[in-house]
Amino acid sequence: MGREKFSERLRQAMDVAGLKQADLVRLADERGSKLGKSQVSQYVSGKVTPRLATLTLVADLLGVSPAWLDGTSAVGGPSGASDAATVRATARHTAAYTSNATSDQQISNKGSNLMRQFKKSNKLDNVLYDVRGPVVDEAARMEAEGERILKLNIGNPAPFGFRTPDEVVKDMRQQLTECEGYSDSRGLFSARKAIMQYAQLKHLPNVDMEHIYTGNGVSELIQLSMHALLDDGDEVLIPSPDYPLWTACATLAGGNPVHYICDEQAEWMPDIADMESKVTSRTKAIVIINPNNPTGAVYSREVLEEIVDVARRHQLMIFSDEIYDRLCMDGVEHVSIASLAPDLPCVTFSGLSKSHMIAGYRIGWMILSGNLRCMSDFILGVNMLSNMRLCSNVPAQSIVQTALGGYQSVETYVRPGGRVCDQRDFIWRALNEIDGITAVKPKAAFYIFPKIDVKKFNITDDEQFALDLLHDKKILITRGGGFNWAEPDHFRIVYLPRIEVLAECMDDLADFLTTYRQE
Repeated sequence: MGREKFSERLRQAMDVAGLKQADLVRLADERGSKLGKSQVSQYVSGKVTPRLATLTLVADLLGVSPAWLDGTSAVGGPSGASDAATVRATARHTAAYTSNATSDQQISNKGSNLMRQFKKSNKLDNVLYDVRGPVVDEAARMEAEGERILKLNIGNPAPFGFRTPDEVVKDMRQQLTECEGYSDSRGLFSARKAIMQYAQLKHLPNVDMEHIYTGNGVSELIQLSMHALLDDGDEVLIPSPDYPLWTACATLAGGNPVHYICDEQAEWMPDIADMESKVTSRTKAIVIINPNNPTGAVYSREVLEEIVDVARRHQLMIFSDEIYDRLCMDGVEHVSIASLAPDLPCVTFSGLSKSHMIAGYRIGWMILSGNLRCMSDFILGVNMLSNMRLCSNVPAQSIVQTALGGYQSVETYVRPGGRVCDQRDFIWRALNEIDGITAVKPKAAFYIFPKIDVKKFNITDDEQFALDLLHDKKILITRGGGFNWAEPDHFRIVYLPRIEVLAECMDDLADFLTTYRQE
């Protein structure tokens, strides 16, 4: 697809239809499809061409054939009508333009009626996951054309040279022949026993084997727990910024995510007053992410006790995402909030993806603790959903005992002189040296969430900023809005690459910002 030909025909069709860029975004939204403002801007300017699904959507909105719009056909263009509705009506008479698994091709329809279009569920209308979203799609397109992209958008240790401990790999090999069948739906006995012992070391109260569940990463268990808890319209308090899967899963389960603010001026600690002000009669639970993604904050014991007090006053469940609990730096102690709330229903999530650098193995867990009596019906729901997926990845479960009980290689990464710690120190200093950028120093994980001076750079659209940086410097970051942060003034960087790579990246970012102004 030629960019110039596509953008020329797109502008022509929009002129004939009397539509502006904002109109395309609105029309797509009315049909239950997502079309971002920055996407349309890139298409119109000729910087980007869409993938087939988006091409087909835009063509349908404009009443032209996809083949004409992408420049591969001379027929199927706009009829010349000035009325947008009339133009769109011609789409009913446009030949179907679809693709199969191996190649794009036009499919002939038998009979006079075209095959109906199957749209995505409207349950996805308000679901966002920009960690892998439109900007990532554009990066993939650029890579397919031979561009080299520095991917600072996702916490995936393996591509940056972080290796799984040898003992873990060896033990999985040894046990593979014993992992061919399903396990108990909750998980292998050895895995859950090791998790229970780890929970005891973290001082979680009232924990037993029956209430520990393994999952294909924490992600699966977040979705499972939200579906087990929420009825339509129920509210869940979720931090802003958040790891967006929490908001997405609450939404998919029919719930209403309500975001409480984390205060950048207080090293990204939750604003307790804001949290409590957002509790209503529909609120069922508070979610915390500690250590936090995307900010790298680690919540103090005092802050956690205040959150427990809020949950206690309003009789709320607590969900605590602690996947980075073994990646704390600077001598900071991680405290599991469940250890402070023996009288409350608590669900604690963790896993090995980050601490043992085995993100691809997909092994996480959740622990139900505290007041189990008051969540007995919730537990029935968890059991039902756990049984429905049969079990989690059994080979990955087989190494939980080895990983939790053996040598903790992650400790060498997060102490002074270790890769994660040194790279954290470097990226924090480098960002703060760039005119127009400030950043709070992370205490854990491998993310930093810098603030950009939107007035200085006239930034009103953080997705556009991310796209412009990608096109100009081949650097892929995640915009702050992707973490349900309301303002376009933040973005997340993953600091897993080695310092020499980060140094080049920071030079490129500084150079980019010397002339950048958003139009």
